Amino acid sequence: MALLALGAKALPADRIERQYPGCRHSPTSRNCWDDTTDINTDYSTTWPNTGVTREYSLILQNVTLAPDGFARTMLTFNGTYPGPTISANWGDVVKIHVTNGLTNNGTSIHWHGVRQLNTFQEDGVNGVTQCPLAPGETQTYTWRATQYGTSWYHSHYAVQYSEGLLGPIVINGPASANYDVDLGAVMVTDWYHNTAFSTWHYAETFGLPQAQNGLIHGKNVFGSGGYRWNTTFIPGKKYRLRFINTGVEAAFRLSIDDHQFQVISTDFVPITPYTTDSILIGDGERYDVIVEAKTNSTTHLKNYWLRATVQTACSTGVDNPLNIKGIIRYAGGPTSGDPNTTGVAIAQNCADEPISSLVPVVPKAVPRVDLSGAQNLFWGVNLAPVIRWTLGGVSTRVDWNHPTLQLLQSTGTYPTEYNIIELPEHKWYYFVIEETGVRFAHPIHLHGHDFHILYQGNGTFNATEATLGARWSNPPRRDVAMLPGQGYMVIAFEADNPGIWVLHCHIAWHVSAGFALQFLERQNDIAGVDNSTLNNICNDWRTYQTTATHYQEDSGLKKRGLKLDSIM
Repeated sequence: MALLALGAKALPADRIERQYPGCRHSPTSRNCWDDTTDINTDYSTTWPNTGVTREYSLILQNVTLAPDGFARTMLTFNGTYPGPTISANWGDVVKIHVTNGLTNNGTSIHWHGVRQLNTFQEDGVNGVTQCPLAPGETQTYTWRATQYGTSWYHSHYAVQYSEGLLGPIVINGPASANYDVDLGAVMVTDWYHNTAFSTWHYAETFGLPQAQNGLIHGKNVFGSGGYRWNTTFIPGKKYRLRFINTGVEAAFRLSIDDHQFQVISTDFVPITPYTTDSILIGDGERYDVIVEAKTNSTTHLKNYWLRATVQTACSTGVDNPLNIKGIIRYAGGPTSGDPNTTGVAIAQNCADEPISSLVPVVPKAVPRVDLSGAQNLFWGVNLAPVIRWTLGGVSTRVDWNHPTLQLLQSTGTYPTEYNIIELPEHKWYYFVIEETGVRFAHPIHLHGHDFHILYQGNGTFNATEATLGARWSNPPRRDVAMLPGQGYMVIAFEADNPGIWVLHCHIAWHVSAGFALQFLERQNDIAGVDNSTLNNICNDWRTYQTTATHYQEDSGLKKRGLKLDSIM
């Protein structure tokens, strides 16, 4: 079934032009938006009131597809992979009707990076904000696009998103540099030929397996089958590409041979543009870049590789780590054939882009404090009887039948394994996430907020070093950042969004094994909970469970992990 848009037509990202007195959002003035907002508007407090609702319908379906030429069973939205693009303008209300048409699975859909200001119940995390949606049932999620930029939606149930349940989100708004054409989302991922559920059962016995392949926006080759993602540049034009890592585990370094990236956005945060020849992108991270096509010269009119190079320094990898590629063609050049271009030298490094390069356009300072008082969320791991990751001393496990929100509305008490940290006041909170045990970098994702990255360091947390070295004036902010392997990261955020928000590693195997916690933010200020919807979804789920063939085996946030940690 194709994407269904109700009430307002879905918007191709390269077709939007907005005209208001004194400002026209156009290829030569992307910083403009409307008569009251532009690239310098503080979107944490101000956004357009468009009066428009973008309405979509997503149906989860069991299908057989062959993204790289290898046919396998998949779970999809509307029968396609990736799923349809959810597109809106900054300030629009977005309403998505989700119908669970799967045969044997519950689900919940998370709108990754969406702030959900005053709508935390729409966050789509089973075991936290809702029970899973039972097969045959429909749920409507509604939220306002108070941010703009690039993200994705995905299942937050077991390992479903690695089975195909994901798609792009594009919120059109101003940009910090000009471009001619918006090519939309380009999603990169590691790819397993066995189903994720069967891979997990293999993994708990033998250890974390390598993926067989990687995909660029749902395509790649394998053996003699499959096709590569490709696009065509017109000489002299500037193109916006919206890169998203939707992987299970792998981090990638992205590059286009003989071209440079002008980076304009990290996650949902517009930044001062900077130029580089490659970018590191971890699970859940997004980078918007502008690529300027070469001039109309015979020597330039050829095909170029877009490369997604697996970073084996922090990933188990894939069977063909150097063959995850797309093709950039040029109008007037060859329309077929593989490129013969040479890529840039790629170091095996899993660090985020330098803090000094990620400068938000809208400046925000973080109140300076002595970081010896920051709460340390120590990472840990228990190896027996099966692998369990801990954060703050607890391996998180929620109960799908009794989500945190429902407990909040009833008893107000929580089991220890729900791993809840209360943030009772509207003030700044500071946290250290420290991991000194294994070499893997971890992409840390926070729901409901962009956090400020004050410092990323190697070795054991040093409060004096971090306090002196921290960037207090306009530090990078985003909703995913890489925790250095055998190192630490200091983050801060203002408790300005009451709700229940999950902080977790976005490597699916790790969050499933308990690498997560919950922030209960300003409980006394939480309002507007729809208990009727909450209870109806839970009642339907409990009824379904009486005859279900699949049961909760993991943390409740993703599928639980492995017995062996030698390659994690």
